[in-house]
Amino acid sequence: MQVFYDYLRELFLNAQLYPKIAIYLAALGTFLLVSLISLILFFPFRKLLLTIIERLTRHTETIWDDVLFSHKVFHAAAHLIPAVFIYFSAGFGSEDLVSLPEVIRGIAKIYIAFAVVLSLIRFLDASQDIYNTYPFARERPIKGYLQLFKILIYSISAIILVSILVNQDPSRLFAGLGAMAAVLMFVFKDPILGFVASIQLAANKMVKPGDWITVPKFGVDGTVVDISLTTVKIQNWDKTITSLPTYSLVSESVTNWIGMQESGGRRIQRSVFIDMARIKFCDQTFVLRIAQFPVIQGYMRQKRAIDPSFPEWADQMGLQPTNLAVFKAYVEAFLWVNPNTHNNMALIVRFLQSTERGLPLEYIVFSKEQESVLFESIQAEIVDHILAVINEFDLQVFQNPSGSDFRTLAKQG
Repeated sequence: MQVFYDYLRELFLNAQLYPKIAIYLAALGTFLLVSLISLILFFPFRKLLLTIIERLTRHTETIWDDVLFSHKVFHAAAHLIPAVFIYFSAGFGSEDLVSLPEVIRGIAKIYIAFAVVLSLIRFLDASQDIYNTYPFARERPIKGYLQLFKILIYSISAIILVSILVNQDPSRLFAGLGAMAAVLMFVFKDPILGFVASIQLAANKMVKPGDWITVPKFGVDGTVVDISLTTVKIQNWDKTITSLPTYSLVSESVTNWIGMQESGGRRIQRSVFIDMARIKFCDQTFVLRIAQFPVIQGYMRQKRAIDPSFPEWADQMGLQPTNLAVFKAYVEAFLWVNPNTHNNMALIVRFLQSTERGLPLEYIVFSKEQESVLFESIQAEIVDHILAVINEFDLQVFQNPSGSDFRTLAKQG
């Protein structure tokens, strides 16, 4: 380029132009030539390069090269070709225009920095997609880490850009950042906390996209959609989206229902309050009548299929059982034969401490259905059956007297 610059300068000087004008015109013409060659190098050469890379990716079995090409990593790297050419062609006119080479090299440096940053950012995006193809990616997401790397890349590139504009050594600017550490800690407080939280979430397998979580403090109850460096997005069951700081999943009380989902069951735990004034002893005729109920018959068939020596249901009640004991045994049998409950998981029917509201009969069983609509339907069917059948045992559900009860007593009085 120096030879071409000298040629143009002599040409303009021989044309009797003013020397300053001749120098500026020669510099402008040389710069236009450099720009033209850069465009020629960029468009045709990039087209050729990308065509070759695309054909190579089609003939390889690995997917990482296809992902890199689809994210246009090679497209961004192709910008380095004209940028490097401009940088090494900037030495012309230094004897006439001392600052010209530095200005052109500064432009080339900015162009190179742009190409490098764009390539790295696209490479990180491609790395995310490549990582997501592995089976352990759901349990250990790296999106937060990649976002931190992007912040570092943008920060370093901003410092380099400033150093180019002010024509200073970047190391001096990096050294000056020590005095701004407190300010930087304040500005990047959320990313720093989010980064630490992301490490804890991934290392301890606490929460991952797709998990159903509840966070009582924020009223969150739904599925984790996305975990980034600073924000976690949860889609609630009413289809609203709640965004929480990533570090809140570590600092706050969070319930993760993944254990329930992986177990194949969902717990049903309810209580029925029984009026203790209706509890009494019952005779053998009462027990035999209950033994003829379809629930008890089905229960005995299933138990006998497992163990032929399983004793008769009436014999299990003892010599003089109470109607409450018979009702408890019936509830156990009903939960056992219910096709929507798990028999190989916990099935408990028990009495809790009596209160002024009566004697609580609590049952714990696991539903085969986990989806909320079906789960609530099964839970309602169990409650409905227990409340409907309790009168057959001469028992009554306790409830506080209402206005209609008082009106009935007033009429009777």
